[in-house]
Amino acid sequence: MSACVTVIIAAYNAADTLSRAIQSALVQPETERVIVVDDASDDATCNVALAAADQDPRVHLIRQAVNQGPAAARNRALDTATSDYVAVLDSDDVFLPGRLGRLLDGPPAELIADNIAFALPQNLAEVRARNWSGIAPGFTRIGAAEFVQGNLRQKGVSRGELGFLKPILSRRFLDRHALRYDPALRLGEDYDLYVRMLLVGARMYLTRQPGYAAVVRPDSLSARHGTDALAQLYTALEAHLKLAEKNGQMATDLSDALQAHLADTRHKRDHRQFLDMRRARGAWPALGFLFGAPDRAWPVACQIVRDKLGLAASAADAAPDQGARLLLPPQPAASGPGA
Repeated sequence: MSACVTVIIAAYNAADTLSRAIQSALVQPETERVIVVDDASDDATCNVALAAADQDPRVHLIRQAVNQGPAAARNRALDTATSDYVAVLDSDDVFLPGRLGRLLDGPPAELIADNIAFALPQNLAEVRARNWSGIAPGFTRIGAAEFVQGNLRQKGVSRGELGFLKPILSRRFLDRHALRYDPALRLGEDYDLYVRMLLVGARMYLTRQPGYAAVVRPDSLSARHGTDALAQLYTALEAHLKLAEKNGQMATDLSDALQAHLADTRHKRDHRQFLDMRRARGAWPALGFLFGAPDRAWPVACQIVRDKLGLAASAADAAPDQGARLLLPPQPAASGPGA
């Protein structure tokens, strides 16, 4: 297939890893352009991008005067892209060899995704060199309800939030429906865009064969999302419900999934707000907040216990000391293109 994908890299203080990410995109024959958006870095990120552009004319640099976050940076690149498809690549991650070709050989769709291999920095070379062909390459269609359900905690199921996926996206579909990343979001911006695409009719297919390697850094394993980020995500999830209702898509399974995700995010927001209030104002005001709503204390208490036991980590919060951990478990046999 001819070059038809624009790879978008939002970069902030990524001088140490950006060149590696860019090169992993350039070696894919389907890459038409690589657009790097330097989100007002204060290191040598810009120089790295310019050096790559000197070596390959497919690399283009956009510089942000003020840091606005990955969603706004990606939107700058989306507004510039002209290819049939766009693919997001984080500045410290890499595409695995042959990734774009495998995805484009899948069923026609507006979102085409593959599995993610999470690895520590020292294991990335091993992951890139590994032969993943033993994992079934077949594609399965994912509907809106299944996608939302795939981002909820489930007992007995290993972490595998589908919102971490990095599918290639139909640029024409995004433009036709005036869809872009929500710049207000610093958490869940990918998930939010995918859901809005699905709710207006996008088709999504997924293969369990990995094509994207995501770097997990030890100093980020204990990171927790702030109250403001969770509050913004909660607002976005409320908008998903309204959009589904507007489009007449409120089947029971989708409605239940959207409501469950909204409730889960509200509990996380309340938990973070309780901790912030206790730290800033003391125990009594925090307890007043905790018992100020009838359905707040128990979910917050459960969240505290999950944190203490290490059960609240997301899919991206762990990687083995050697090798990689896949976002989704592989299937032993291929499923058909229309499965």
